[in-house]
Amino acid sequence: MAYNTYANISSYVNVIWEDAWLVARDSALAPALVTVFGDRTGMALRESSEYGTATVNAVGETDDLVGQTFTPSVLATLTPAEYGAQFNLTDQRMESDPFEVQRDAALELGGAFAESVDTNVFSNFTSLTGGTVGAAGSAMTWAYFNQAVSALRTGKVPMAGLVAVMHPYHWDDLAAAASTASTAETNAPEWLRSELARNYFIARHSNVAIFVSPYVGTSSTDAYFAVFHPLALALDIRRAFRIESERDASRRLTELNATELYAHGVWRPKWGVQGIADITAP
Repeated sequence: MAYNTYANISSYVNVIWEDAWLVARDSALAPALVTVFGDRTGMALRESSEYGTATVNAVGETDDLVGQTFTPSVLATLTPAEYGAQFNLTDQRMESDPFEVQRDAALELGGAFAESVDTNVFSNFTSLTGGTVGAAGSAMTWAYFNQAVSALRTGKVPMAGLVAVMHPYHWDDLAAAASTASTAETNAPEWLRSELARNYFIARHSNVAIFVSPYVGTSSTDAYFAVFHPLALALDIRRAFRIESERDASRRLTELNATELYAHGVWRPKWGVQGIADITAP
């Protein structure tokens, strides 16, 4: 008996294409947490300086005071660099593509640059000099977090505006230490357990806003984290992100050129504490 099946006509059936997914990217975070400059263009360096301190001495009733020097010294330097990426889209590709490839390419360029900024800014965690906490190969703990906050307080860093940025697996360790699923549940304060049940991360703990980012620097199976004042790190935007299209008629294609010019680095490095802890997947 002959059967008329789908296999007989499969080569005639068109593929039903849905939209292609863009690569998953986290929301840009760094520009909201650090000091951002946007008042200059060009490649000039930007430097910060710091005054010396005064020494208070005991003086006798008729002693003359001795003058002390009070001059600034260079503290940090931001060096601009230009970043770029390009997609070349041929006419045949755009005319035949089942997707809105030019739109999708522009969205990908924007997401890639946002990730690049976060990655570059957070790479400066290892240059913070306000203290070092944690240890490679060890799980993230509340003790590490508290030690970082204490180091900043000991360093007389203003407490207002402090933030912490850590890897999602760092936060997983902290959450597990106090969540309702943990054996330490009975030792966790009620407000902490309530916040853990309500949010992915606590908005504020010890007057420090906590954020997680997959773009913090890593080393083997460890990742860096930091607790810092916004003045500890800086992002100096000299030319904002832009995409320009350019027609190359001889090649029958359209270029999408994305560029951005900025500097990043530590600004007041003593106003931040760096740390490291394990990020093995749970």
